[in-house]
Amino acid sequence: MTLSIVIVSYNARADLERCLGSIRSAPPDARCEVIVVDNASTDGSAAAAREFGGVRVIASPTNRGFAAASNAGIRASHGANLLLLNSDTLVPPGAVDTLLRELDRHPDAAVAGPRLVDGSGRPELSFGRMITPANEIRQKRLLRRYQRGDPRSVGLVESLTRQEQWPDWVSGACLLVRRDDAEAVGLLDERFFMYTEDVDFCASIRARGRRVLFTPAVEIVHLRGRSGSSAPSATRAAYRRSHLAFYEKHHPAIAPLLRVYHWLRG
Repeated sequence: MTLSIVIVSYNARADLERCLGSIRSAPPDARCEVIVVDNASTDGSAAAAREFGGVRVIASPTNRGFAAASNAGIRASHGANLLLLNSDTLVPPGAVDTLLRELDRHPDAAVAGPRLVDGSGRPELSFGRMITPANEIRQKRLLRRYQRGDPRSVGLVESLTRQEQWPDWVSGACLLVRRDDAEAVGLLDERFFMYTEDVDFCASIRARGRRVLFTPAVEIVHLRGRSGSSAPSATRAAYRRSHLAFYEKHHPAIAPLLRVYHWLRG
């Protein structure tokens, strides 16, 4: 089997149905399987996914977070390539096959991520440099200006997302990885419940001498944050825990300062 598409869902039934519908309406030419891992949703997401023919549903009895649920889907899959796909995405016709071809064009690349856009076609800065304090400040400053509609920042993000890049990471909202590479690094680190697991995963990939590709040849619609919006306080707490866990793993000398920073911010 060429591809396994793994979709993690949590209380985002409408988004999940739209995502699966976009795949069903224009399925990839590549031989593939679709696996939905439902993190103990209470909105009928698992039942809704079962209504789609050919979709395998893994219903977790608890909400284990994105990384653990993704790993459960990966371990149950059989494809030579793995596509981690958010439930709040829409997949245009031909996008998955093009992403596979882009990865195949680069044997030294283990991971490929597409251009992500919102429902109005506005691009998302879905890749970047390794998380460090300086890089976080730069990225967040650019994103704040971009979100305010600053013309210079809008032009910069538009330009960056139109160019093929070799970044340190691409977003886990739509991340294609070769199974051999994913298994070589032990899949996703499950200490990250939600957020930064994609950056950490790509860092592990790169540590083995493999590369991460961002390609604008593929465009995926990302509606962003639907699962998180159902529980905003828990989502913010999960972000803080994952953020701190990331620094404890990659920048342990800075982690105590970050812990104080999060404490001061409540």
